Amino acid sequence: MSVNVSDNNIVRIFDTTLRDGEQSPGASMTCEQKVIIARQLEKLGVDVIEAGFAASSEGDFDSVVRVCKEVTQPRVLSLARSQEGDITKALKAVEHAKNPGIHVFIATSDIHLKHKLRMSREQVLAAAVKAVSYAKEHIDYIEFSAEDASRSDADFLIQIFREVIRAGANTINVPDTTGYAIPSEFGALMSNLIERTAGADRVTWSAHCHNDLGLAVANSLAAVHNGARQIECTINGIGERAGNTSLEEVVMALRTRKSYLDLDTNITTEQLYPTSRLVSQVTGIPIPINKPIVGDNAFAHEAGIHQDGVLKHKQTYEIMTPESIGIPGNRLVMGKHSGRHAFDERLKHLGFNLTKDDMNRAFLRFKELADKKKNVYDEDIESIVGEEILRVPGQPDRYELLYLNVNSSSDGIPAATVRMRVDGQERTEHASGDGAVDACYKVITKITGSHSQLVRYTVNAITGGTDAQGEVSCIIEDSGIRVSGQGAHTDIIMASALAYIKALNKIEGRKHYRQLVDREGP
Repeated sequence: MSVNVSDNNIVRIFDTTLRDGEQSPGASMTCEQKVIIARQLEKLGVDVIEAGFAASSEGDFDSVVRVCKEVTQPRVLSLARSQEGDITKALKAVEHAKNPGIHVFIATSDIHLKHKLRMSREQVLAAAVKAVSYAKEHIDYIEFSAEDASRSDADFLIQIFREVIRAGANTINVPDTTGYAIPSEFGALMSNLIERTAGADRVTWSAHCHNDLGLAVANSLAAVHNGARQIECTINGIGERAGNTSLEEVVMALRTRKSYLDLDTNITTEQLYPTSRLVSQVTGIPIPINKPIVGDNAFAHEAGIHQDGVLKHKQTYEIMTPESIGIPGNRLVMGKHSGRHAFDERLKHLGFNLTKDDMNRAFLRFKELADKKKNVYDEDIESIVGEEILRVPGQPDRYELLYLNVNSSSDGIPAATVRMRVDGQERTEHASGDGAVDACYKVITKITGSHSQLVRYTVNAITGGTDAQGEVSCIIEDSGIRVSGQGAHTDIIMASALAYIKALNKIEGRKHYRQLVDREGP
């Protein structure tokens, strides 16, 4: 999408889906999944990708390295604490990026200093300056964040920002880490910091807002209205606790209210919907139907007065068009006679930039589904990719479903028989339950010996008609590890079993990684 405003009126979009977004409970991603999302973020047009926290684990380090090698347009950062070890690891991770950078942070609020860091303000200031100075010896681009800035003393923020600018920071980030701020308050803070900090005109000011009070987008808009020129956000607003600023919401707010704010972004807005769907598929976090911009109801009109108005003139009740965010006008696009080239093009339109081998695997699965269904929809194709491509690579799955039979009636107790392959050995068990899904899950639990607790279970009919595919998402927890699993099938009980087994395999993979770390260190 073309931009017709001056560079000073461009708000950079810093996407932290792969770092902060991944911290949503159950939303952890594999290296391959992060690469697929990073490719789509580049297509979307984000300016900065925060690819991970390299020092936190070998998996995160490897993910940052891979993302750096895969994308060329956005700047790629790794997060780092204000510690030399973290910074060294981050520098190593981004060394292959075309546009590398690191993001250094330290907490600045008195509550964090007292209870978390157990440091004085003087010690925090010294640590921040030392970290930025050390990083500047090795890399040109450094972002500095004052964690919990919205609950920090403004004079202390001005002092620490002044000194890290002198030390070489290029971007100064003001986080509302706990989602505590009110828009008028946060806007005033940003204005005050920019006006009173020496060297403010030499850096880009950034806002990183959380959504605990539902104000992340509003606070971010208040920040840019008061001089910030970067917003840190995630696709679908995923992230710690209640999440982060939603990228699609803040971008479309800037675009739709451009006449008022006189600001714009470099985002190709037609890629917002495909990107949103991709992240939902990867993380297993469904998009609420009433989610602004990308929810199923965002452009739906139920009330007669609204329907009449939209039919007469769309702008009576629509302030943006579905096409502007990439919602396809015709959902029916593929069938059993569709060829490989058309399928590949459709994948790309939906945000999936797959390798040739992955595309071939997905195409074979598509053909199998097309033989069973008269019509194959975009949602079906997304589900195929979720099942066949976005699986945990590396270690072979410990559990594999071989056979499922469920009996259920209004007069009897539901029962299920399941045959699985566990560590290469076939096992068959039978159990009854309160319902068909409950019986199925009880058998799987008996076979696997799992102690996992089912935290969340959701079902979506992802396409219409009697031959619709059902998509099941579940979140399970075991020994402090929380993961998600997704399954899709024309039989909802089969989809439920696939989702549960996928989650169990993720748990096993995480436990295996923990064991490696315990033996060898991170």
